[in-house]
Amino acid sequence: MNPTASVQTVPYALRRIGTIMEPEPGNPLEVEGVLNPGTARGPDGELYLFPRMVAEGNVSRIGRARVVVTDGVPTGVERQGVVLAPDEQWEHGTRNAGVEDPRITFVEPLGLHVMTYVAYGPLGPRPALAVSEDTVAWRRLGPLRFGYQPELGTDLNLFANKDVVFFPEAVPGPDGRPALALLHRPMWDLDWLRPGEGAPAPRGVEDDRPSIWIGFVDLDAVRRDLAALTSVTHASMIAAPEMPYEESKIGGGPAPIRVPEGWLVLHHGVTGADVKGFELAYGARYTAGAMLLDAADPRRILARTAEPLLVPETDDELEGTLGNVVFPTAVEQVGGRRFVFYGMADSRIGVAELVRADGAGSPDGAES
Repeated sequence: MNPTASVQTVPYALRRIGTIMEPEPGNPLEVEGVLNPGTARGPDGELYLFPRMVAEGNVSRIGRARVVVTDGVPTGVERQGVVLAPDEQWEHGTRNAGVEDPRITFVEPLGLHVMTYVAYGPLGPRPALAVSEDTVAWRRLGPLRFGYQPELGTDLNLFANKDVVFFPEAVPGPDGRPALALLHRPMWDLDWLRPGEGAPAPRGVEDDRPSIWIGFVDLDAVRRDLAALTSVTHASMIAAPEMPYEESKIGGGPAPIRVPEGWLVLHHGVTGADVKGFELAYGARYTAGAMLLDAADPRRILARTAEPLLVPETDDELEGTLGNVVFPTAVEQVGGRRFVFYGMADSRIGVAELVRADGAGSPDGAES
């Protein structure tokens, strides 16, 4: 669903600040990198970073670190341990393990921090949820489950899925009732699991490259039973690769931001990726772009950036476990300014400021 855009430009830009976190020397939990963090405000008002920490053998955990702010700008972190590890059977296999790439949204109708993460279990990557009231203790709700949709001709639960993130506010659902919405990115590839199965895309999906989809959760059902937060319905594709910097695939980034134009979605676009399964895409290039979604119907794209807002340029972005990568995953307001936290070359974490490109003030409408 993508009617003709009524907004022709995305009036936002990213200004690189620098590296905020890198692997701690001598720390075995970070020997293969720190990357792709979530963020959340604690009850104490402090801002906390939740990095993916990678130990030897590509075993990932999710940590917690207080963000150090200097002169109004995030400049470093103070580590506070691990909040989630691949302790459940469905989060590890005999030769792999990981809880990866957390995205955290404070979902206002629930008054809870909702963390989506990728559980790298025996059947590959599977999206899962955990929730917290204080950002310290996180309670697993389990894997996401997609309701059957006959019009798709397939079961979305068969496929690996990544880049899942919730909207912070209720939105109109497809039936017009208030709902919780989330972005996700299914991958139509079963060869990695069962050679010869190929990549059977759902009925009606003509572009089988990894794309951004939306799904909805029944808000009333969640208010009755929080476990319903894992039940996703009305899934549909809203954005396929379109621009040159998105040639191989696209995926969602931080939680969508409510701006005067609608919902601002930062995403990553990838070129040069030609791998099967979940191998690292050596030779690929990851950049950050943006699109605007309609506030009244977030399935509708109003505009998207023809060129990326941030590309790999610094040594920390060009060299690492997977070089040539900027991968936005979190955005937070600090002193009236908004900062985006992003993975750098799958090894470090950087920060950039999100600003209006038209000089009309900060992204939330307030003056910087």
